[in-house]
Formats: sequence, C-alpha cells, structure tokens
Amino acid sequence: MEITLLVLKIIYGGLFCFAGIMHIIKPDFFKHFIPDFLPKKLVNYVVGILEFSVGLGLFFLETVKLASFGIIILLIIFLPIHIWDVTKKRPAIGHKKVAIVRIPLQFLLLYGIYFVYINS
Repeated sequence: MEITLLVLKIIYGGLFCFAGIMHIIKPDFFKHFIPDFLPKKLVNYVVGILEFSVGLGLFFLETVKLASFGIIILLIIFLPIHIWDVTKKRPAIGHKKVAIVRIPLQFLLLYGIYFVYINS
C-alpha cells in the first residue's frame, strides 16, 4: 500500500503542478472552460495558483493531508463545470465524446485522491 500511495502522490502532484503552471503560461486555453459570468483571467490565475499549490503540497509529508483535501474540493468544484461543458454544442475540451468521458474520469480522480487523503 505504501508504494501505491507514493505513486498516487507523484501522479497527482505532477498532474496538478503541471495544470497550475499551464493556467499561468497558457491562460487562453482555459478561458472557454470558465463560465462567462465569472471574471475569466482572475479565475484562471487563482485556479492555476491553487492547483500548483495543492500539487506541490503532495510532495511534503507535513502538507499531504491538507493538499489532498484541497484537491478533493477542487475536483468537486470542477464537476459542475465539466457537466456544463457536456451540454454545450461545442465543448471547451474539444470533442463531445471527450467531454462525456471526463465525467466518470472525474469520479475516478476523486476516488484516487480520497485514497491518498485517508491514508496520509
């Protein structure tokens, strides 16, 4: 179980750090994911900083529990946005099938990070 936990922390840490960096260096890519009633640039940069922070937090024993809880919260917040994306004629993710697959993938991601949370 220790190996599984380590692998999950590395995968999630790398994924969220990468996503956070991409929010900062490629903000135009993410603007279509953010609903129009929200300030797109502000939301994009805040989410990028949060994603990078929680991803980095998975690499330190003192912050794993808090970081994994933060990822759970982010994934729950993103779920309605991903569901909304499925309903669009042209999803921000690119293809309708990818938008549909992303929904169950979100639950799989939640399960994996919950595993990290309860075992840290």
